[in-house]
Amino acid sequence: MILTVTLNAALDVTYGVDSLRPRTSHRVGAVVHRRAGGKGVNVARVLAGRGRAVTVTGLAGGPTGALIREDLRGVPGLRDELVPVSGESRQTVTVVSGDDGDATVFNERGPQVGPAEWRAFTDRFAELVREASVVALCGSLPPGLPSDAYARLISRASRSGVPSVLDTSGAPLLDALDARPDVVKPNAAELAAATGCDDAVAGAERLRALGARAVVVSSGPGGLLAVTPDGCRRAVPPERLAGNPTGAGDACVAALAAGLADGAPWGDVLREAVALSAAAVACPVAGDVDSAAYERFRTIVTVEDLHAPQPH
Repeated sequence: MILTVTLNAALDVTYGVDSLRPRTSHRVGAVVHRRAGGKGVNVARVLAGRGRAVTVTGLAGGPTGALIREDLRGVPGLRDELVPVSGESRQTVTVVSGDDGDATVFNERGPQVGPAEWRAFTDRFAELVREASVVALCGSLPPGLPSDAYARLISRASRSGVPSVLDTSGAPLLDALDARPDVVKPNAAELAAATGCDDAVAGAERLRALGARAVVVSSGPGGLLAVTPDGCRRAVPPERLAGNPTGAGDACVAALAAGLADGAPWGDVLREAVALSAAAVACPVAGDVDSAAYERFRTIVTVEDLHAPQPH
């Protein structure tokens, strides 16, 4: 079982418009998507869609939290272990522009989480992680949680012998590195902000020096850069797809978690990650993957060895 953690779960709302233009009104397309979201939830959807046993945990509360949990009940193969909080879960709004495929995202902050609620979650996490083969910890922290929240969860997973994949940014990312996550997946902008390095290889090496065992950097159409204990590799998609790119990073994390669970070679893991990410762009909402595009891409993604590993 792969366990995903979404501490700031959301109800994701996706609008499609012909063209997004500032300072004017827009007519939304006929189909509006509303579904349970947050990065870890999207990762779980992708994994469940690939036939993986997956459990979602995290925090959810209020009427919006009830809608999140109701939606999760309809996902085959996905087990809901969200922990209730008294505050109202957030909503996110994504506006996808039809003329260029760009997505504009509005993220609410999330509910205020109290110390007792955080303790209740960590107690439940300690139980769930003992059943897991891998844990993926994803997304922002809601107000009230300590910035080392992910560090504490990664340390608990490590004590249970469970490897971790971390996808977050800013202080929660930097504060988690002392716990030595097995894989960290920033995007290029998050990496530069965290390290001050414009060069992705140098930035990834910096995160490894601070404690990450492996770093996978996503750069949209530019593919993935992986700096791992056995080398540095780049994997690129064979073509650029039009669509909604907001779920691509979550599909990438799903592939990383599955590869870690299987003990797959890094070249194979990156090929799967690029194929899933590209196929996610072809779908209108995060958490879905275009199966036909995935099957086509996974045979033609190129992986290039850049240089030998550096010890850390």
